[in-house]
Amino acid sequence: MMRIRTPGRGRPRRGATRRRPRRRLDWATFDRWLDRVVIVAVGIALIVGILALILSLLL
Repeated sequence: MMRIRTPGRGRPRRGATRRRPRRRLDWATFDRWLDRVVIVAVGIALIVGILALILSLLL
């Protein structure tokens, strides 16, 4: 008897439970989040610096 392979799945399934592949750290996603954090931090630092300059000139 010949096993029928379903397209796109590779080997036929055995058993009732599916095993998920181990999730590794995706460096591209981590890099994008790190870029966003740095952009927010630089923006906050610029706002605080400009406010401090304005307050020091006015007072």
